[in-house]
Amino acid sequence: MTVSIQNTADFLEQIRQSESKGLKNEACRSRFLVHPHSTSKVCLFLHGFTAAPYQFEPLGKALFQRGYNVLIPRQPGHGLAGEWNSQTPPPLPTDIQTYQKFVLEWLTIAQTLGEKVVVGGLSTGGTLAAWLALEHPQEIERALLFTPFLGSSNSLFDQLIKILPIYFEWFNKDAPGNFGYKGFRIPALKIFLELGEKILKQAQTKVAAPVLMVCSEGDRAVNRTQQRELFKMIIKRQPKSWYYCFDDSLHIEHRMMTKLEDNDYEELVITLARAFVNSDLTWVEFQQIANRIAQGETYEQIQRELHLDSQASLQFSAMMTENLGCDRLKCINPSQA
Repeated sequence: MTVSIQNTADFLEQIRQSESKGLKNEACRSRFLVHPHSTSKVCLFLHGFTAAPYQFEPLGKALFQRGYNVLIPRQPGHGLAGEWNSQTPPPLPTDIQTYQKFVLEWLTIAQTLGEKVVVGGLSTGGTLAAWLALEHPQEIERALLFTPFLGSSNSLFDQLIKILPIYFEWFNKDAPGNFGYKGFRIPALKIFLELGEKILKQAQTKVAAPVLMVCSEGDRAVNRTQQRELFKMIIKRQPKSWYYCFDDSLHIEHRMMTKLEDNDYEELVITLARAFVNSDLTWVEFQQIANRIAQGETYEQIQRELHLDSQASLQFSAMMTENLGCDRLKCINPSQA
């Protein structure tokens, strides 16, 4: 191990020790899946609002097994033990700069563990990942945005977020797999709504790192129109970006990363992410391949004609089989949605 990697390993161990007590539960601890050497890619994953690193454990393990280093840090103010309620709300930051400083620090740490950095996030974690992809595209090799929060599905609720300082409890606070906080003060979410608005403006003129946007028709929490609008702006300047929207029949809701959180199709999310991380194809090229496979052409025929390498062929074979065909996965152009 080089000195920088050893220093990083020591730092990660310090975090592990500091999180041995004072957290809400074991699920809230940071996850670090690190090989004893630098890897070709290192993945930095950002969990959702009021949740914790457990959300990215299945995907993290899958990419670690593929030979990548994986960092899933607990975000500021999250996962802390306490009797949190309307009188004593959880200590979540109300300044977006706290989160931005956090992700930039972890980006620096990730760079010591791999040649290229892949960043990903769910919900508000996806919002932060989108911000990184637009602000630091030269340092980000790929960005995985899992249903990023750019606004809620209800415009009235967005207006209330901007003006009400009240405490709010999740409607599904007792749902299976909810190891994080059951509620929060609205100002802690308001900062992400404002960041989402900023990102939509930035995407009009900035070139982003290649982005995978994953959403679901079954997601009733966020504004999918805004997600499509963001992708349409990104794809104009970054053609190696992909967009997917799971069909409503799969019942994949906002918490889409794990079976623990009621996504019975956890493997679909992992397959999508793994294929994108390992591919250099543009969105148009992938659409063409998907359509030809749907029409019955063989992978070998397409591989020869498009001069794809064997790895890309294997990825698409996995993508289009085992319940991941275009009938289950809406691989459509958002501009036509």
